[in-house]
Amino acid sequence: MKMVSVETISWQRLGRVARGMAAGIALILLAYLIAGSALGLIARPTIAHSPPGADAVTIYVESSAIHSAIILPKQAAGVDWRDWAPPEDLRDPRYAGHRYLAIGWGEARFFRETPTWRDARPGPILHAVLGSDRTLIHVDHLPRPAANRDDVRALRLSPAAYRDLVAFIRQSRRAGGQRDPGYAGYDAFYDATGRYSALYTCNSWTGDALAAAGVRMGWWTPFPWTVMAWL
Repeated sequence: MKMVSVETISWQRLGRVARGMAAGIALILLAYLIAGSALGLIARPTIAHSPPGADAVTIYVESSAIHSAIILPKQAAGVDWRDWAPPEDLRDPRYAGHRYLAIGWGEARFFRETPTWRDARPGPILHAVLGSDRTLIHVDHLPRPAANRDDVRALRLSPAAYRDLVAFIRQSRRAGGQRDPGYAGYDAFYDATGRYSALYTCNSWTGDALAAAGVRMGWWTPFPWTVMAWL
């Protein structure tokens, strides 16, 4: 009769537990992906605005594999962003001469520790997914972007719709909050309002900002493609 050690049985049990946990996590991630994609394709009610005319403001929405942001002209429709994101907030103030701002919202630790997606690590990702009240607005000073229908889309908004978008973005920044230089000479971080989690991501914020301007959007936009699919 072959004898099996207690140690072997313990490792077998541990292996079964580990496989069960891995399967459970995979099912949760799959359900999250399916739910986010499905709800992202169902249109939410939109705010009615007059259609864009000759005085329309052109904005842009950019996306990467996991993040999206809104690109706005520094001066348009009576709105001036130059005091909101001044040159002295940059490591290299010369970049403030660019005419556009790319504005995104996200979890503070992940933003600060992930200058490129190659730098993404499990710790900051898990911290963000589980939920954090520490959020930031990230602002890049850019030249006029080129819409390419892949990762940059152009939108034309009426002045009233544009001002509603501006109001949403400005109220997302914490009044009197800290401001810090960003990754390079052309960007900066600002303390933000709101709570980040798997249920409300940077892309959820982008979707809500665009919806505030009357842009047709899905009910829930946790992924970049759930934003870009409507543009």
